[in-house]
Amino acid sequence: MADETPINPESGASPDDAPQAAAIAQYIKDLSVESPNAPQVFQWQSQPQVDVQFNINVDRIADDVHEVVLRINVSAKSEQGTHFLVDLSYAGLFGLRNFPDEALAPFMLVEAPGLIFPFARQVVAEAVQNTGFPPLLLEPIDFGRAFMATMENAQAQADAAPLVNGSADALPEDFDVALSDVDPVDPAPAKE
Repeated sequence: MADETPINPESGASPDDAPQAAAIAQYIKDLSVESPNAPQVFQWQSQPQVDVQFNINVDRIADDVHEVVLRINVSAKSEQGTHFLVDLSYAGLFGLRNFPDEALAPFMLVEAPGLIFPFARQVVAEAVQNTGFPPLLLEPIDFGRAFMATMENAQAQADAAPLVNGSADALPEDFDVALSDVDPVDPAPAKE
């Protein structure tokens, strides 16, 4: 009874054919922490402005294994100067099996970063605390909203750009899916 696997009689597909995803590992790929104006910074009375930027990069490591790197840059500055800087690249290895192509980008740019973000958030909090400041607890990032904003921006660029390779469905040659110009608090694309 325990080794029976139900088969969907309508589709004829077994559970082995269903899309599967698993986190294999997660790790700090790169971490840089600076407090360039210490010890003078501890005498400054003004509150710093904290700026948080993020970017997501995805690399295929093997046929069914992808590395998702969430890069978080945090800077705290005031009129007197820089209080602290944190540059973190936090990565996760994800094994994917039977994933349809149309589900790959949403998983890699929404679900996977959402799974590793809490751990990256902890690394940032501890890094800031180790510079002598109170821990910085990053606000949650809505990766789904950021992904949709990026895709809408890409579609608008594709609609406005001349045809590439004679296809109206092609994206501009310089299109990059990375979410580098998205503010985590307001994920609408940043205006230059």
